[in-house]
Amino acid sequence: MKDMQAHLEKLRVEAEECELISKLATNATKKSLFAKLAAHHRTLADEVEQTMKASE
Repeated sequence: MKDMQAHLEKLRVEAEECELISKLATNATKKSLFAKLAAHHRTLADEVEQTMKASE
């Protein structure tokens, strides 16, 4: 379970980093790409969190 918690934290950090990059990007393509990556990482983190709760 600790490995899942670590992975969850990693996904949340990556989502925040992608969001920050998206906000700072001056290129519209990069801004859009990193916004999508942030959303994807959040979705993955939510799924990991749901799996952890279901397995308790």
